[in-house]
Amino acid sequence: MSARPGAARDADGPAGSVEPVGRAYRPRAELLLVLGVSLGQSAVWAVVSLADTLSRGPLRSQPQTLNPTQNVRPLFDLIEQLLSIAFPLVPVLLALYLMGPGVLRRIGLDVRRPGFDAGTGALLALAIGLPGLGLYFAGVALGITTPVHAAGLAPQWYAVPVLVLSALRAALQEEVIVVAFLVSRLRDARWGWPAVVVTSALLRGSYHLYQGFGPAIGNAVMGVVFALFYRRFGRVAPLVVAHFLLDLVSFVGYYVVQAVAPGLLP
Repeated sequence: MSARPGAARDADGPAGSVEPVGRAYRPRAELLLVLGVSLGQSAVWAVVSLADTLSRGPLRSQPQTLNPTQNVRPLFDLIEQLLSIAFPLVPVLLALYLMGPGVLRRIGLDVRRPGFDAGTGALLALAIGLPGLGLYFAGVALGITTPVHAAGLAPQWYAVPVLVLSALRAALQEEVIVVAFLVSRLRDARWGWPAVVVTSALLRGSYHLYQGFGPAIGNAVMGVVFALFYRRFGRVAPLVVAHFLLDLVSFVGYYVVQAVAPGLLP
């Protein structure tokens, strides 16, 4: 049931939203609009990208590059890198705004439990990262996953800081929108928990389809785990920590290995 103005959400789920006063509250419309300018749009592009890749040949022969160099001139490359990190965070701010006053406390994106957030996030990253790595290599070997170059940045002084910020951007963008905001709006729209968890997982998997079927499946499984965790604990901060650590190891680790041992990775 939708919350009354000034009241918290239903008690059977994690922290949710407060219905804005003075305007009609339409949780489905708000969700579709936020997704339409963020990860829902990414999902559509990922499907198109996968279709294009499949039409060109085997997935294993068509690598994907993440965090590529944007401009051959370092100054403008740095500017464009920072803009590409900042602009995707605007829908995150929009989602937080739509969830109303006190949202950071209600969704558990605050500093009340730093030890729990950091420790649990690290454990989640470990539990998901190791099987995910195995799934990636198996997917490439089976031809259902594209080889991924996790850090395509040129060797510049700002490369590592940009990769760290890129990992943080992805963590905030995905966990706030795909977990906290989506759960809040679908629960307000009276969706049951099984449907909410499946929807969150399928969305997470869909915008990774440009990397092939393996990463999409792996991220969908990760989506189930994260949504169930959020239902149990009502805190999105551990999910942000886990996602940040996973991407940090992938992005910076790949970049460092490429710099220290050229040719070891693709």
